[in-house]
Amino acid sequence: MDMNGYILVTPCKNEEESLPKLAESVIAQDVCPLLWVIVNDGSTDRTSEILADLCSKYSWIQTVTLTEKPRDLGVHVSHVYRTGFDSAVRHCVDNCIDYRYVASVDADIILDENYFSSLIAEFETDPDLGICSGHIGNLINGNIIWSNYKEDLPSGGARVWSKKCFEETGGYLLTCSPDSVSNVKAKLKGWKTRYFATPTAISTRAYSSAQGQWKGYRKLGSNNYFIGYSPIHVCLKGIKLLYSKNGYFVHGVGLAYVHGYFHDLILNKPRISDKEVLEYYRKNRLKEIICSTFSRPKSSK
Repeated sequence: MDMNGYILVTPCKNEEESLPKLAESVIAQDVCPLLWVIVNDGSTDRTSEILADLCSKYSWIQTVTLTEKPRDLGVHVSHVYRTGFDSAVRHCVDNCIDYRYVASVDADIILDENYFSSLIAEFETDPDLGICSGHIGNLINGNIIWSNYKEDLPSGGARVWSKKCFEETGGYLLTCSPDSVSNVKAKLKGWKTRYFATPTAISTRAYSSAQGQWKGYRKLGSNNYFIGYSPIHVCLKGIKLLYSKNGYFVHGVGLAYVHGYFHDLILNKPRISDKEVLEYYRKNRLKEIICSTFSRPKSSK
């Protein structure tokens, strides 16, 4: 088994501008993936041509093409990811490829050259580490805005799982907010989840802006309702977004987020059927945030 071996999955839809930059940064990694599966989700631009060129040049890059569907930031996105992971795992089984880590990266990301090797080194140092990411910045109007991360919440934009944690938590889950649910499932099974200050990666789009930030943050509020956030948790998060120093006030994303949550709450829409996840968000997560806010800050590697 390759001690540093990992498989990588990326979903993409109409990413002719972003995909070449991502591909350049993945190919330049000091430890390249054993297999990189890129799922083409019905692109209508030059994405298919770019993928065909990549696959012709690199045997470890493969593509899966889905039929065109409307973009949906909910369960459809997790379906696209799941399709990629299922394809990657099948290929590894069929070709006797051993790997120890599972990774995902969004199509609008540009990675440090040591992104995956640095995170894999963290796993080698801590056998209880289940999921982690580096620090993700967003390129907005030519400036990089670095996210205010919480140490125990890996970014969904470019993350790595240990293979064992990935399998124990059900793989890539078909649900709204799959990254958040994955973090909870890992914690409940005794795994650590971490967001490290280094390595870094840059997203060339603002957070939740694939369909415009208002729709993106409204969907985020709806997703947070689905997985069990409490109203108090949502109000505090909405206020934080409203008064963000990153210029988000102009976009009203705090209002969009709160609106998405309370719209579904008032309509009494269904929530996730996983009782463990619901209980975690109802009883534990807000308490963890409050405790971490008023405790001494911990340094991150």
